[in-house]
Amino acid sequence: MSALAGVAVPSARIARKSAPVRSRASRVVVRAATTTSAQGIVVVTDPSQEEIAKCKSWGTWGCEASKFPWTYGSAETCYLLAGEVTVTPDGGEPVSFKAGDIVTFPAGMSCTWDVKVAVKKHFNFH
Repeated sequence: MSALAGVAVPSARIARKSAPVRSRASRVVVRAATTTSAQGIVVVTDPSQEEIAKCKSWGTWGCEASKFPWTYGSAETCYLLAGEVTVTPDGGEPVSFKAGDIVTFPAGMSCTWDVKVAVKKHFNFH
């Protein structure tokens, strides 16, 4: 170690005038979830492993590609394990989500589920 301006640094990191300084620091990749909200539906794309772990103790439900009406008596949060879905609230715009997303639906919402690709999900009514 050499002293440079009162700070101890490794000798190999002191740059000579003609040699570039090269960092050996590892590259850090930061993933951030993206949250979108439309028509009262909240979609979290690329949720953290911590968020996913919370969902794994919930019940599971699935269905084949189909289209059906649904009304939420209470709020629901679900984590899609498989599939692609577009939900259109009555009188509203469609909201699409897919496997890997965490989605929350508000209590009292009536909508139409359009399951494009067979879906399997963990769900929790609250």
